[in-house]
Amino acid sequence: MGTVPVYRWRLAPDGLATRRQLRALGLRPGGQDVAAQVERPRRRREPLVAYLYRVEQAKPVRPMTPAKRAALAKANAARRVCPECRRDAGYVIPPALGMCTLCAFPEEQRAA
Repeated sequence: MGTVPVYRWRLAPDGLATRRQLRALGLRPGGQDVAAQVERPRRRREPLVAYLYRVEQAKPVRPMTPAKRAALAKANAARRVCPECRRDAGYVIPPALGMCTLCAFPEEQRAA
């Protein structure tokens, strides 16, 4: 890849964008190499780095296929099912708990 130019935070030239900025425009990098990077300084830590891509070389985002949409819906539904009681919690199960709040805190739910 070689050496890429490094810009300070908010000082990158026009025509360059991060992945998120490209996505907001309905674009994707499309296999192009990193054109530059932006560094945001932080106190007593390494700077945050964001890679920049050329907007004119970016390609449109691929459309969602019906199969991909179905797979995504199935995966999101699985995140809502409690592994303890096997019920749909109505929300995404917190990974820290690993189960719905009714199973995680049964005594608190009965008191309320």
